[in-house]
Amino acid sequence: MDAVLLAIDAGTGSGRAVIFDAAGHQLGVGQEEWVHIAEPNVPNSMSFDCKNNWELICRCIKKAIQQAGVSPSQIQAVSSTSMREGIVLYNESNQPIWAVANVDARASEEVKELHQQFPGMEEAFYQVSGQTFALGALPRLLWLKKHHPETFAQVRHINMISDWVLTELSGKIVSEPSNAGTAGIFSLKDRSWFPHLVKALDIPPSIFPDTFETGTQVGEVSAQAAKQTGLLAGTPVITGGGDVQLGSAGLGVVELGESAVLGGTFWQQIVNIPADTAVPKDLSIRVNPHVIPGVSQAEGITFFSGLVMRWFRDAFCDLEVMQAQEQGVDAYTLLEQKAQKVPVGSYGILPVFSDAMNYGHWMHASPSFINLSLDAEKCNKASMFRALQENACIVSAINLKNIEAFSGISSEQLVFAGGASKGLLWPQILADVTGKTIHIPEVKEATALGAAMAAGTGIGIYNSMAQASREIVRWEKTVEPNLEHTQRYADITEKWQAVYQAQLDLVKSGLTEPMWKAPGL
Repeated sequence: MDAVLLAIDAGTGSGRAVIFDAAGHQLGVGQEEWVHIAEPNVPNSMSFDCKNNWELICRCIKKAIQQAGVSPSQIQAVSSTSMREGIVLYNESNQPIWAVANVDARASEEVKELHQQFPGMEEAFYQVSGQTFALGALPRLLWLKKHHPETFAQVRHINMISDWVLTELSGKIVSEPSNAGTAGIFSLKDRSWFPHLVKALDIPPSIFPDTFETGTQVGEVSAQAAKQTGLLAGTPVITGGGDVQLGSAGLGVVELGESAVLGGTFWQQIVNIPADTAVPKDLSIRVNPHVIPGVSQAEGITFFSGLVMRWFRDAFCDLEVMQAQEQGVDAYTLLEQKAQKVPVGSYGILPVFSDAMNYGHWMHASPSFINLSLDAEKCNKASMFRALQENACIVSAINLKNIEAFSGISSEQLVFAGGASKGLLWPQILADVTGKTIHIPEVKEATALGAAMAAGTGIGIYNSMAQASREIVRWEKTVEPNLEHTQRYADITEKWQAVYQAQLDLVKSGLTEPMWKAPGL
């Protein structure tokens, strides 16, 4: 067997190790779920357990090697990817001493204090980094400084969770742009940390590590890590990146102007733009460094689209779940078959879950369905299910148009990936709502594949991440839009936006509870 590559994926819900060959075929995988524990008496905290999670990853690596039927000597390089925003802090011995996962929201008061004490600081950070304070590293560092000063005093280094994997493998503390950018203390244009902006807050500039582009060898598997993982000591360790950006590479979204919708628990809408593009003045859209030098990604986020579908299935669709088990198919397949019989617009039903992205004031209305009727032939599980699918696509289309408005970049083509792209109905609805041709890749869960591309780039199997993507990504099918439906969805979108604003006003008046709101609001 030819050389193989190892990708380690530290996701929100699990750790994975995946082995690929150089053509991008998956050979073996080891995966275990993990849980992010709340710190006692700390609301909205989500700690990342480095010790236990590293032991879990080691087990996953051994499982992947066994399943792939390869020897450690055949693994030519290893790289990593992870949930974004999660940070790890180290002491002077390069040992992790504190870490949090991606949506840790403990620093709400620190966000408020930053707004009050330093007016305009968030806007200044956003202009450079494309990030707001909501999930950034700065408020979390200030929280640690306030609540655990003895731990903060020990901090000598910081990096992201994908970087932490490399540190465990090689002992080297480094960072790379695509995930470091989500910390909010990183320049989109220069693709490096800008620690001078944190001096006023007594954050030591020396804690920020050297930055290397994705696909750069930064070390080798140490003797200790080899013993823990079953890998061969001396195996090259290569910088990886954030899950969305490496996932984009794994989906072929590497050139300027290319765009995608990633349909998972959250939906991300991403568009590749030049790294020197000015960010929107209203802080509405997030902008991240891509894994491709000179390229950034404008990003809209639709909250909980996949989670809402699972909730709907589990809460209301016991019959379909039972029928699916009897037929040996997925329950979503049966629900889509029923929803295909429902006309465009789902008889006027308007779901209220995720809003279009408003990064500077990120808050959602209370979950609800609007415009339900008492006609059981029209208002039923099938029509509500279709309405949820339409709604995810409508919010995605709004986010894409908002990105086009500030960047001036649009495309008639759109890659659709993730679990949502596996169905028959949802891709067609996305094509109809956006008016764009939808391309669906063979490999839809592409994050680990992107990390494997990084590993191969680091040892010269591929000349660059872009070249690796062009060589490896293969397409399953293309879906063309029905432009008559596109016009109808434009009218529905306008009505939905007005309804959502009214629902958001109910939250602001204290009459309903938001589905989610950013720390500091």
